[in-house]
Amino acid sequence: MSIEDRIEATAKNIEGKAQEFAGEVTGDPKDKAEGRAKQSEAALRHSVEDVKDDAKRVIDQA
Repeated sequence: MSIEDRIEATAKNIEGKAQEFAGEVTGDPKDKAEGRAKQSEAALRHSVEDVKDDAKRVIDQA
């Protein structure tokens, strides 16, 4: 697991939430959609890191 990767994913999630909120405030559906996409990307990155962590635990136990 890379803490840097987790930090980047969290930052991307926050950025996506802010962009989605801005889209809601301004009524811009493009901003809302892009914000949601960034949040989805962040969730995927977190999932990848979870898989890496699980694999490392399995290898370390062997």
